[in-house]
Amino acid sequence: MISAAHHLPLTVPLKQDATIIGLVGLAHASSHFAHLLLPLMFPVFMKEFGLSYSELGLLMTTFFVVSGLGQASAGFVVDRLGARPLLFVALGIFVVACSAASMVNGYSGLLAVAALAGLGNATFHPVDFTILNQRVSAPRLGHAFSAHGLTGNLGWAAAPLFFATISSLYSWRTAYLAAAAMYVGILLLLILHRDKLKTQVVRRHADVQTEHDLAFMKLPVVWWCFGFFLLSTMTLAVVQSFSVSILKAMHGVSFEAATLTLTAYMLCGAVGMFVGGFIAARTANSDRVVAIAMGAAAVLLALCGTGIFGAIGTMVVLAGTGFAVGIGGPSRDMMIKKATPKGATGRVYGMVYSGLDVGFAISPILFGVFMDRGWYGATLFGAAAVLLLSVVAALGVGRRTSGRPGRA
Repeated sequence: MISAAHHLPLTVPLKQDATIIGLVGLAHASSHFAHLLLPLMFPVFMKEFGLSYSELGLLMTTFFVVSGLGQASAGFVVDRLGARPLLFVALGIFVVACSAASMVNGYSGLLAVAALAGLGNATFHPVDFTILNQRVSAPRLGHAFSAHGLTGNLGWAAAPLFFATISSLYSWRTAYLAAAAMYVGILLLLILHRDKLKTQVVRRHADVQTEHDLAFMKLPVVWWCFGFFLLSTMTLAVVQSFSVSILKAMHGVSFEAATLTLTAYMLCGAVGMFVGGFIAARTANSDRVVAIAMGAAAVLLALCGTGIFGAIGTMVVLAGTGFAVGIGGPSRDMMIKKATPKGATGRVYGMVYSGLDVGFAISPILFGVFMDRGWYGATLFGAAAVLLLSVVAALGVGRRTSGRPGRA
């Protein structure tokens, strides 16, 4: 028999929930910050080490392949050892990765940094959601998921400012050392509040027959969830990787203005997640909220692909797409919670969220072909089509969890 944490009473003080949400949010922001440890320095690496675009692309493929494989595995460890130890190990790996990045002298060193950073990134979703599901009271879970997604976007937004500022004042190597120091500070803060991060672990009784650890993989709903993350992330990867180039090519937008549009997309996504937290807390049909939000975002992306809005209109509408996607974020996490068998939080979240890494790994390769051929509008149409497929996946999850309370 598997014993899991009991649900917290509804009278948990707001301060306690807020502290836990804040600590987990900080950890999540640090993982998103790590996504950009290497890409932000690509122009420097090309000049410093004479690298090609394909070599730089392989760095990110390495990051996300390691992260995806590690994430699927990390969930099992979280269920057995608890979330807190893996969180501390992951932050320690980021410290090592940033320190190593400050000393690299060639491509092999960068590949090692990419693998290390991907390994550190692997644990965060099963760790974060195990802590939130076990330690935050049920009425505040929607807001917890909202804050979790919001802080991730803020981590993405903070990285360019961090590296641009320190690199311009000192050097790119110093920027990596500063990032290592930042991760040390975050690790020490979480250790100081480690009592807030403790989770129950899966315990097995020797005299009782139990299901195999991989039994959850027989559930179709798990693979519908995986498919949703893979498809929706492919669209996000298009926006992150190619939106700047598309705006420049289709509308002659300056690099600075196009980059600002991408930042606006992330910030609008954060605002959307804040609003979506209130919606998730008050809506039982999480899958329908996700479907409506992603469907609206797909329509906006397709309209951007037509070019009918012109330069300024396209930039505004593209940023608005981030808001639509953000609204669906907290309901998405509530949807996954409903699909999670009791006592398998780490394993399910690890497997499902590895779809995110797969999406990030394959989307640039697939849509990079479109970009190489100059099919800029078609790239946005393709991203919209993939996002519509994620709507189908979300509704598929909803059909298989209808009337089922969150059990994680």
